Amino acid sequence: MKVCCGRILAMNSSDCRIFAANSHPALAQEISKTLKMPLGKVDLRRFSCGEIFVNFEDSVRGKHVFLIGTTGRGSVNEDFMEIFLMADAARRSFAKKVHVVLPHFGYARQDKIHNARESISAKLMANLLVKAGCDHLITLHLHSDQIQAFFDVPVDNLHAKKILVQKVKDERIQDPIVVSPDAGGAKFAKKFADLLGVDLAILHKTRPAHNKAEISQLIGNVAGKSCILVDDMVDTAGSVCAARETLVRSGSNEQVFLVATHPIFSGQAIERLSAANFAKIFVTNSMPLPQDCTKDLPIEQISIAPLVSSVIESIMSKKSVSKLFF
Repeated sequence: MKVCCGRILAMNSSDCRIFAANSHPALAQEISKTLKMPLGKVDLRRFSCGEIFVNFEDSVRGKHVFLIGTTGRGSVNEDFMEIFLMADAARRSFAKKVHVVLPHFGYARQDKIHNARESISAKLMANLLVKAGCDHLITLHLHSDQIQAFFDVPVDNLHAKKILVQKVKDERIQDPIVVSPDAGGAKFAKKFADLLGVDLAILHKTRPAHNKAEISQLIGNVAGKSCILVDDMVDTAGSVCAARETLVRSGSNEQVFLVATHPIFSGQAIERLSAANFAKIFVTNSMPLPQDCTKDLPIEQISIAPLVSSVIESIMSKKSVSKLFF
């Protein structure tokens, strides 16, 4: 994806500041390099009691401020709090607009009430971000599209399926079929299958307990096919590993590929994925991978930095970004 860095430098670099949160500095550095714009200086520290201190060392008065972070495994609460405080500091320092870049939006799975007396945490996080000073959210593949309506500010919900599809095409998989591990992901899997020009199968998943998944039914014929499991995220990996077992029992090839936007990989995910013996796993860098993950898994991480950089360039050049949503 081509990014018109020159136009930003010539027209709008003086109106823009990019700052990195502690949650994903590697992505921020890559975006900074792509745009040829240095990262702004910010002092992010912890008091001994654990409270977070934020101070921008570069002036943000009258600037478009882009705060680049994510919400990661085991630290989602702290990651959100850091972004809240950075947005608040930018707002109080007279930033023109505060654009929050959160490729992985934590708490998104709790977007409606499933059982009595539950919270809707996705809505709460949206309220807190806006209250802190966020004027615009840039995120990647929300767990459900309706979360955009939880915000009272614009949301750019980007998708990485085109770059993921290209990686799958490069594998030249024989007799491929795209499989959604549950009915909720069927819409995304259908678009993925259409881009590949292959058929779609859907698994029906139930959850007998928290973070446990059971596959009860397969819709579609996977016999003799090389299955490509497609999902928005892999958390504990229970769902996708159970899905792989079901597909192989149903007559698919032993070679099963896994494609996911967000590699959360919490709990026993690495051990489960390693034991499942996927042919290859494709994910984005919406969040950092666990340390030494690549030693245990046949995994390839695809960068979203060009995609996010294109959005930033379009915003500063007052161009449409709608082509990047779908």
